[in-house]
Amino acid sequence: MPDVPVISIIDDDDSVRVATERLVRSVGFIGHTFASADEFLRSPRLKDTSCIIADVQMPGMTGVELQHALRAKGNRTPMILITAFPDERIRRQALQAGAIGFLSKPFDGEVLIEYLNTALKTGPEEA
Repeated sequence: MPDVPVISIIDDDDSVRVATERLVRSVGFIGHTFASADEFLRSPRLKDTSCIIADVQMPGMTGVELQHALRAKGNRTPMILITAFPDERIRRQALQAGAIGFLSKPFDGEVLIEYLNTALKTGPEEA
């Protein structure tokens, strides 16, 4: 894992990607953005990502499907899921599968940073 945490932000909404990346960079982390889960999976960032922030509802593979796909391959990178359409069943499912947090858009940046700090302390071994 790199000295400076690498946070991969996956969301089909450009404004959310930009704002989240700015927030991540403002606390000293490296941020990389992706418009889809497939774009992230094809990228070289998969190997050096310290934490993933992913939208739940995206065209193609959803954030929850990405979480399942990564876990099935043994990838335990901590994940934080965000959504504009909160659903208690999906929240429970994501948290039970190991997500560090589940936030509704618009979310409080301080809460996201708290989740990131928790994820980075937890690391991939325990997530």
